[in-house]
Amino acid sequence: MRTIGLLGGMSWESTAIYYRLLNELVRERLGGLHSAKLVLVSVDFAEIAELQHAGDWQGAGRLLVGAARQLEAAGAECLVICTNTMHKLADEIEAAVSIPLLHIADATAGAIRRSGAKRPALLATRFTMEQDFYRQRLADRYGIEALVPDEAGRAKVHGIIYDELCRGLVKPESKAVYLDEIARLRSRGADGVILGCTEITMLVGQPDFDIPVFDTTAIHAEAAIAFALDDG
Repeated sequence: MRTIGLLGGMSWESTAIYYRLLNELVRERLGGLHSAKLVLVSVDFAEIAELQHAGDWQGAGRLLVGAARQLEAAGAECLVICTNTMHKLADEIEAAVSIPLLHIADATAGAIRRSGAKRPALLATRFTMEQDFYRQRLADRYGIEALVPDEAGRAKVHGIIYDELCRGLVKPESKAVYLDEIARLRSRGADGVILGCTEITMLVGQPDFDIPVFDTTAIHAEAAIAFALDDG
């Protein structure tokens, strides 16, 4: 089994989900007392979030490159960035280490294509919904058109992530907001739902919809275990 390097803490709420899922997947595949071989560097999300909202992606990149190098030095054989948003810096981070980076958008695109969906709704941070690094990768590499809420919807979705989910708060009224946004996107032709922030799985999931839901946290964990066990 290869050792997975987790670049986490963004937020720790979803990093904890990664840790649980990775170990559950290994137990399912190998049985007995098997668990995943992992190393983790967990950053202080307050520092990262401040840099994000200030637009200082260079500063954030320096922090994450340092963390990625720590993981490689600790014996990681692949790199998993436990957040969708910070894949904005994936190329820079991958270039700083010699181990492969398992990109969350690539893993998610594989699941979308297997489902037959073409125009999934994307709920995520404003950075992921509004900037090119994620949606454009889906479009250019996989022919997937991700639909996002309007300006007011994006503000609500983003605020719930940072003000609630990243703080461990799960509110029924916020779930209703997300369901309403998906309903609007379905009226525009959305045929699936990308939970494009790793915390969103805390709030909504497949049982809430009758179209395919792509839980990026679970999909990314599956991809990491496929690499670790060399079965994907």
